[in-house]
Amino acid sequence: MTPGGDHVPAIRVQGVHKHFGSLHALRGVDLAIEQGEFFALLGPNGAGKTTLISILAGLARADEGRVEILGFDVRHDYRRARRALGVVPQELVFDPFFTVREFLTLQSGYYGLRHNEAWIEELLHHLDLTPKADTNMRNLSGGMKRRALVAQALVHKPPVIVLDEPTSGVDVELRHSLWQFIQRLNREGHTIVLTTHYLEEAQNLCTRVAMLKHGGIVALDATESLLRATQEPSLRLTLVPDRLPPSLAPRLTLQEKGVYTLSLRDYAQTEEVLRVLREAGVRVADMSVERPDLEDVFVQIMSRH
Repeated sequence: MTPGGDHVPAIRVQGVHKHFGSLHALRGVDLAIEQGEFFALLGPNGAGKTTLISILAGLARADEGRVEILGFDVRHDYRRARRALGVVPQELVFDPFFTVREFLTLQSGYYGLRHNEAWIEELLHHLDLTPKADTNMRNLSGGMKRRALVAQALVHKPPVIVLDEPTSGVDVELRHSLWQFIQRLNREGHTIVLTTHYLEEAQNLCTRVAMLKHGGIVALDATESLLRATQEPSLRLTLVPDRLPPSLAPRLTLQEKGVYTLSLRDYAQTEEVLRVLREAGVRVADMSVERPDLEDVFVQIMSRH
């Protein structure tokens, strides 16, 4: 359904500005997300993430700039752009007068889809909603309502899926089943865009990350590149006797309750540290090598901007 072939980005954002009165919510955002990516859009509260998603979904209009979904302009080709997109909103917004199955059937009708029962049943199954399929939406728990909103976003099989804090306030079991299903959709070619405050989710799932602050992108790179470039790995050691050889003191970043944390340029330097300890007659009682995580990277980048 793409107008320009396989090389059209799933999402293209060019020079987008958005004001709310005196608040400059988005400040010239430029972003391209390729088809088939699992992409993270991260930032503190008020960074502009939800505003950008609202513009993608056609719920808000940019003051300047252009936004396309699979090459379809969200303003001038709204119908096809909206058909290509599924959004799981952060807020629990639902119609309280329908059962879960009726809710999904109504959403199918909104997209002009008939005979969509098989896909609806598959969504109910994969999101563990089958036992609640004939329950009124207003009688569901918060976690079940969240599942129903995920199903609603996926009911028309959109090639581009935006998940705005999808696991906020839900149990561990739902997180696990949801991510299994979303990863399957990604393997089948769906583009996934995730916003989350659970940065371990973004690190484990997303191959590329954009970080927003004050309405602008302050970092954009592959997840692994951000982890490598922003922070070095570290080595945590419990030593017997409890002393660090002086030659290793320049590497010391933290000493706490007999545990020494040393910085490494790369993992190969672990052997050099162990050699120095052996020569100094110091035994390693416990050791762990820690990779930088995305939360540390995020805090570091946010503090610079």
